[in-house]
Amino acid sequence: MKDSLVVIPTFNEKENIERIIRKVFSLNKEFDVLVVEDNSPDGTAAIVRSLMAEFPGRLHMEERKGKLGLGTAYIHGFRWALNNEYSFIFEMDADFSHNPEDLLKLYDACASQGGDVAIGSRYIKGVNVVNWPMGRVLMSYFASYYVRLVTRMKIMDTTAGFKCYRRKLLETIDFDRIKFTGYAFQIEMKYTAWKLGFNIIEVPIIFTDRTEGESKMSRGIFREAILGVIQLRFKRIRPRKAA
Repeated sequence: MKDSLVVIPTFNEKENIERIIRKVFSLNKEFDVLVVEDNSPDGTAAIVRSLMAEFPGRLHMEERKGKLGLGTAYIHGFRWALNNEYSFIFEMDADFSHNPEDLLKLYDACASQGGDVAIGSRYIKGVNVVNWPMGRVLMSYFASYYVRLVTRMKIMDTTAGFKCYRRKLLETIDFDRIKFTGYAFQIEMKYTAWKLGFNIIEVPIIFTDRTEGESKMSRGIFREAILGVIQLRFKRIRPRKAA
């Protein structure tokens, strides 16, 4: 069994991808990296491919045919991680909004503190967001409040996308029943883990908005999250059937 894999979805991240990969590999704990690349026209894949020769066996890439959505990219990465026998699987953005140093805190929460999933939380200790306009901060904060109100989950940052999963949690979730592809995917995964009785730990982080490249956030993605929460509230959650 291998230890830790960081899954990083990419679409047009040429400004960030080399720096984020090198930063992960510079940490004092060894993490492998899987880039799930959605056919970026800006040459992101070529940059990753050139680095794979420098980091054999640690840097991997799965190339897909197009921009198929954040949720499907992560599920692709989760399936790859399980097939390649990793014990701890991480979600992380490519744009440095998530500080790679915090991978160590998320790992500790699962490996040493009994977490089945550790969430890098912007809101567990006040509001820890840098470089967002106040309107977006308020929208994100109250979106999490809305999710808690509807679902009854006791999670402060319900839309967070920086996470560590224990293998057994991902083995239990039926990926075929995860329906959302945008930010609602992040809510759906937490809700599913919560309903299945897994231990969820929130770890305080500081979220810093990207300084390079373009945000993938859109009104459609936000709308999916708001409407999707109502559907989740009435969704029947079942564990994956053993093969």
